[in-house]
This record gives sequence, structure tokens and C-alpha cells, in this order.
Amino acid sequence: MEDEIYDVYEPSYTKKEKNNYLLHIGLFAITFITTLIAGMEWTTGSMGPYEMTEIWKGLPYAVSILFILASHEFGHYFASVYHRVKATLPYFIPFPPIPGFFNFGTMGAVIKTKSPIPDNKSMFDIGVAGPLAGFVACLIVLIYGYTHLPPVEYILSIHPDYFSPEYGKGAVNLKFGSTLLFELLQTLFTKPGDFIPPMSEIYHYPYLCVGWFGLFVTAMNLIPVGQLDGGHIIYSMFGSKIHEAVASISMSLLVIFGVLGVVDSALALNLNIGWSGWLFWAMILYFIIKVKHPPVPYFTKLGKGRMTLGYIAILIFILSFSPTPFIISF
Repeated sequence: MEDEIYDVYEPSYTKKEKNNYLLHIGLFAITFITTLIAGMEWTTGSMGPYEMTEIWKGLPYAVSILFILASHEFGHYFASVYHRVKATLPYFIPFPPIPGFFNFGTMGAVIKTKSPIPDNKSMFDIGVAGPLAGFVACLIVLIYGYTHLPPVEYILSIHPDYFSPEYGKGAVNLKFGSTLLFELLQTLFTKPGDFIPPMSEIYHYPYLCVGWFGLFVTAMNLIPVGQLDGGHIIYSMFGSKIHEAVASISMSLLVIFGVLGVVDSALALNLNIGWSGWLFWAMILYFIIKVKHPPVPYFTKLGKGRMTLGYIAILIFILSFSPTPFIISF
């Protein structure tokens, strides 16, 4: 019976679908350019204009972030191919530089499944493959970043007054929120004598910046709500009732973190608790992605191997999530 289901959903790529290769390549090329610009902005601390000779400064950032995004999305893609679920190649989403806004040069990447997923085992494999592959890519980038930290002269070339008591006063300061995993990797892979940049400066270090961003995106995707990767995983592991309970709790926490961020910012309390962006993300989840997970035609209990991978994914989420990913102070 299962083979018959798979035969029904066997991918059959038409000429029109093949022509979409141009769209995938075009989006990838544009995203490479926008991430290259973002890399120059983050690395140099300047919004441009740039000389052609400065392009190389954005390459480590652009290559690293595309590596992580591609690993995540091709994890989904190859799992879909394995289960004979029809899916598109990744669509990379560029984000152009906008004066006055900080950005990462991209809004991520997505694939689209174009045939129903027949059972929760297939759903689980497709859902978990992306975060696990992306997480491994993040580890590679972060470990390389921590084991190849530049000397202190690097930050001084960007901010000559870095060690001055007046540094940062009267300016808008951006600080990334740390995570348990980020701190653990820093402890394991740095050595005495290394200059370790604080979270308010890591965006000048392309591998640390991209690795942090990769963990942030991975955590966002692993939130166990609706059809996010985390939603697929929890639904496939435990069924609809437990998923609905976990999703409701997760949504409540997102709203709480979002409201705390808004209040902290509006009243200038400087408590650094929560982030207003979580409230926006909760609205997207509620109105667009939805909180409940749609049912699959066949649902069976997962084996020990898949359950173990599921618990690993949950652990990755806990270690990678930051309730306050961005802190802006004046």
C-alpha cells in the first residue's frame, strides 16, 4: 500500500518546471550579491560606498551564510527526494541593503513541496533533515571562526578608539544575544591569549557573525509551531494532541518575550529582556503559518532511531534559542 502511495506522488518534472532552474540560479546570484554587500557592511563597519578592491572583505561572510542556508534547504530537498515527495530546489531570498537598517543580506531560503507527504515518518525525515544539516554547517563555521580569531589589531583597524573610555558613548549600540551553544563553543575552541570579541562586536567577525545568525535561524525554524520544522518534528513524534499543547505554550512564550521587549524598549528600562521581533514572528505564525499542524494520511509510531534524532533536534533548539537575540542601546 505504501509503495502505491509513493507511486501516486512520484515526481514528474515538466518543461515548465525545468525552466525554473533559471529562477533558482538568478535568486542565488542576487542573494550572493546582497550578502556580499552585507558582509562588507558588517565587517568594515561602514555603509559604503566601497572600492572594488574591498569586495574580498565580504566574501567570507557571503560564502559562509550561503553555505549554511544551502545545507539547511538541501537537507530538506534530499530527504524529500529519498521519500519520493515532489519538491522544488531551494529559492534563496535576497534582501537588499537599506540605509538606516541592519540586515544580513538575505531573508533565508525555502523549498516548496509540490505533492502531499504520505505519512509522519516521511514528514519527520523531511522536517528534521534541514535543521540537522544546517546545524552541522553552523558548527563548522563557528569552530573555524573561533580557531582562527584575528589578533586585537583587527578590531582596532575598524575602531581605532576601541579601548578608549569614550568608545560607544552617544552612539546607537547593537549587541547580539548569546546562547548556551555559542558560549560553549567559545569555551571549547578558544585559548588563553586570544582576543575574544564581545557580543557587541562579533558582527565585525564574519564567521562568528554568520555562525550566530545560523543558530538564530535554526532556532526560529525549530520552534514547535504549525508547519515550521519544529512543528513537523513534534507532530511526527507525538501526534496532534501533544503538538497542539506544545505549540500553544510556545506561542504564549513568544508573545510574552515579544511584549517584554516592547515594554523594555518603550519605557527605556534597559532590562534587556525579550525582543519585540518575537511578537511580530508570533503574528506571522498565527495568521499565516498557523499554530496547528495539518494531519498526514497515515500516522504510525516512530522508531528509536527517529525519536533519538527528534530529541537531538529539541536539544539543538534549547541550546540555540535566545529570548533576547538583539539588544539596541543608546
